[in-house]
Parts: sequence; C-alpha cells; structure tokens
Amino acid sequence: MKRSLIAVFLIFIMLLAGTLTVYAEGSGNVDGGGGSLNHGTKSYNWPGNSYQGVRVTVVDTQSGEIVAGPVDFSNKDLSGISGKMIHFGKVSKMQYRDGAALTAQTSQYVCYKPTTAMPKIISSNSSKASITQIKRYFCSEGAASMMAEKTGMNLAELTDGSCKLVIEPVIYLIYNNLYFAMTTTEAGLYNRMLGGGLGAHFPTVVMKNLALALFLEKADLGFSAYTGSKTTARTTEEMIGMLGIGIISYKGAPPTEAEYDAVYRIDTDVITSTTLSTTDEINNDATATVTFSMGGRSYRMTGVVMPKNGSQLVWVKWHTPSVPCEITIHISSDKGSLATTTIRANVVDLNENPPPDPMADDRYDGYSRPALPAGQDVAGLSWGVWRCWWHANWVWVPDWDWESGDHDAGCPVGCTSNHGEWVDNGEWKDKGWYDYAWDGYSASLSASMQIVPDEKNPTASGSTMKSGYGINMTASAQMRSGAPSGHITQVQTCVAYFPEFHYAEYWRLLERTAPGYSAVFQFWENEYSTYGRRTHFTPVWFPDGDYTVYAQVMDAWTPAGMLRIHLSDAVTVQDNLFSDWHVRPLN
Repeated sequence: MKRSLIAVFLIFIMLLAGTLTVYAEGSGNVDGGGGSLNHGTKSYNWPGNSYQGVRVTVVDTQSGEIVAGPVDFSNKDLSGISGKMIHFGKVSKMQYRDGAALTAQTSQYVCYKPTTAMPKIISSNSSKASITQIKRYFCSEGAASMMAEKTGMNLAELTDGSCKLVIEPVIYLIYNNLYFAMTTTEAGLYNRMLGGGLGAHFPTVVMKNLALALFLEKADLGFSAYTGSKTTARTTEEMIGMLGIGIISYKGAPPTEAEYDAVYRIDTDVITSTTLSTTDEINNDATATVTFSMGGRSYRMTGVVMPKNGSQLVWVKWHTPSVPCEITIHISSDKGSLATTTIRANVVDLNENPPPDPMADDRYDGYSRPALPAGQDVAGLSWGVWRCWWHANWVWVPDWDWESGDHDAGCPVGCTSNHGEWVDNGEWKDKGWYDYAWDGYSASLSASMQIVPDEKNPTASGSTMKSGYGINMTASAQMRSGAPSGHITQVQTCVAYFPEFHYAEYWRLLERTAPGYSAVFQFWENEYSTYGRRTHFTPVWFPDGDYTVYAQVMDAWTPAGMLRIHLSDAVTVQDNLFSDWHVRPLN
C-alpha cells in the first residue's frame, strides 16, 4: 500500500512539470470519459498512450458545411510508420454522417506535429485525459493560429465567429499485425464491417477509451449531446452516431440556442402568467376563463372577474417535463384581451455540465482571478386579483292600475260614469351593482450560504485550506408569503459557480436536502470522491488567496415572476496538497 501511494504521488509530481497553453477567445462544447485498459498482444495492441492525435475540420457556423480540412495532428513522431499505416483518408464525422463510405487506404499517412504539444485526448490506465486542458488548448490563440496555418485559412476569418472547429480523436494501434489510424467514427464503422472483431480485441482501448475520448455537452451541428455512462464500453452505433466529436466556437459566433420568451428548469414547478384586460365589466354572473395549452395538455384559470377598464395577472402553476425540450404555450381567454397569446419556452437541464474530474497534472499558468458576476437579485414581488360582490339597492318600482267599481244605490238616476280607483301594484326590485376590491399579495426571498473545507481535509484550519482538497457548501433559503399555495411555488433550485472556470463553463446543481418554502441545498455526492463526499475539489494549481464560490438560489415562482438571490462565500487557500506528502525510499 505504501509503495502504491508513493508511486502515485511520484507520478503526480512528474506530471506537474508539463506546460499548458492559456485560454484565448474560444469556448468548447466538449466532454469526455474513459480510463483503464485491457492488455494487448503483439498482433493486437495499442503501442502506448502517446499513439494518439486529433483530426480537425473547419466548418461554417451557420450551415455546417466544411470550409477547410480535415487535417490530422499528433504529438507522436509517426515518420517511421506513416508509410506502412493503413488509414481511411481524411474524412470527417460530418461526411460519414452524410453518407461517405469507409475506404481503407495504404498511401502515405499525413499528420502534423504541433509546435506546442497537445494535451492527451484519449485516456489510459496511467493517465486520464483532462477535458479542462483540452478546452484550454484548442480554445487558445496558439491553437487557432496552428489550425489556420495548416488549413490555409486566414486567422481572423477562422476566429471571427463565422467558423467552428470540429475535433475528433485519432488512435494509432496494431490490428492483425498492421498499423491502423482511425477516428472514433471510423473505428465504429470498421468494427461494424468486421462483425465486431475490432471491439473484441480492444474492448476498452477502442470501445471505451477511444469511444468516450470526446463527445458533445450540448447538441450542435446536427449531432446530439451524449448523456450516457462515461466509464463503460459503448456500442458501435453510439461511436458512429454521437461519440468522438468536440466543437470549438470562437468569439463572435452566434449562439446555438434560439431566443426564448421564458427559460425553465426540468422537473420543476413553475408559474406562467400574462395580463388580462377588459373595457367591459367581468363579474360573477359571467366570469372569465383563461386557458394555457402546452405539450398536449390544457390548464385553466377560472372565475376571473374585474371592473370596467380593469386588468390583472392571470396564470397557471404547472410542472415542467423531466427532460430538456422546447415548449410553445398558447394562451386564450373567453373574455377581455390578453397581453400575450404565445410564449416560447426552453426547458433546460442544469445538471448536464458538472466540473470534470480534477487531475494532479492540471495547470493553468496564465490564470487570473475573475470578478464575481453582477447578478441582479429579485428578492420581492407583488401581485393581486380582483374579487367582486353584489351591492344590493332595493328600489320600489310602481305599477299603477285602474280598478273599476260597480254602480251603487247612491248613484244618480241615469249615471253612466265608471266607478273605481287607481291602485299601485308595484314591487320592490334590487337595482344594485357589483362592487370590486383588489386583494394584493406579495412574496419575499432571503438566502445565505457557507463553504467550508471538507472534513476529510487533513490540514485545514478553520476556513484556511490547501488547494487540491475539497470544500462543502450549504445554502439556506426562505420564501415568505401570505398568498394561497396556488399563487407560489417552493424554493427549488441552487446552482454554484467556481473561480477556476471563471464562474462559467462548468457549474454544480445542488441537491435540495430540505424541501419547502424554507429549503436547504448541498452539493450532490461527488462521483470522483473516494469517500462519496458532498464535495467540490479545488484545483491543485489554484493560487494562494481567496477561493470564492458564487451561487444563485432561484425557482421560487410567483405570478409576477421568479424570485432569485445571488450569494457568495470564500475560503482561504494557502499552499497545496503536495506539501502534505513526503516521498522517501522505503528501508
């Protein structure tokens, strides 16, 4: 056990000697997985984890059409084997998707060696690829310059937002005593051609490590995001269809997501509202009904009343789907006029972009602390509804009728006049009206957060800790309102952002450990934690000073909108975890 620990930390220390290109103006839609290997043989083998590279294709941002490339790059000097290497030409994943055939070639394989070495793309049992390093490298100005040079493009044109880079992992391996060069897509197509023979000889190297080397975090260029397992072998069809691709967008590129009227989170109670107005009185004799139709279902707000020339918010409380999607909400009313009749909403999953597994050899030499985002709090909102009641006003309404009488003995002889009298046969009638009153409601949100060193951190003291260890976070939020439950939701969401990612790129959706109007949130158990801790690991390279976490508490809904609070808290970083280890020869 001692020998294993010493060996591991010697490897960590040696890996820290590497270099890394700093961020430029790019952003990466890329993630990855894999790790551990099966043992090869002389005839079927991966010669080593240096036998890997990348295929780069420049595409038009809007159309997805190929602008330049593909071009292959590798840190490995392949001059000794490139003439005898079987490959499938320079064909991109987009071309295979569009019907290009897999064609083996024996011509000279052309591959360029970068001036600045690329980070590992394909994981091995001794070293896992770092998606953070991959993003930093390919989003850098240096990488963009290299791509422009080798593809014959102008650097300004490449990085002005009109183009994207599609990157695909390339592996060089020995199959049936022959060297092969292949991307993930080509490996899948070749495995299909061989009836599974390639995967049978390389169940982890090809079907797991190559398959999971790169994949999309969100759909782009017609390829789906991958959300499956990152640690188990994948299928041939997944390799062909969605795995083995990353996309780099440069500053100025238009967003891949359309504009929406509303953004909701999956599996969340929300309130969708608009304003109903009227020029005529709407009262209890004929109340208004407002219908919200979405996703094949209809929700109704009934019994709406308001005075002449009045208005108020109308709404429905509903639960969003459990998967990301776009929803168009159609709104109609049988009385009055609506401010909005259509709402285009995007339902997103905030749990799709957690930070990658931090590695001991991660470096960020050009890092500078970012400023905290200037989030706008919405700590209080108010709204109201009209109600009405009948104001009785009883009025006598006369109804005069002549009632004739008969002649009697007192009448003169020959009298011909009618005898009788006028009688009021009227009645009391209610000539009242509707009185209206405004019932006002409000809601407020307050929240606090605290981050502390994880208790498994052996050298933490109070709020001071060494980089590389984990932190825990607890956020508490309380929503106060006297409104009926149909007017409000509970506090449902908390998201944390971290300084090493410039409060963007990656984040953690916290678990709601105590639900309700007074909610508590904590980190989910970290899949990379040996002890299954609710922790976030600080990067080992993080400089001494404050390590500040930024968070947003939200999804506390009212008819007037969503309440949200922005929070932050810090621990102090001093030194790093390597100073806690002393490596010496065993006696």
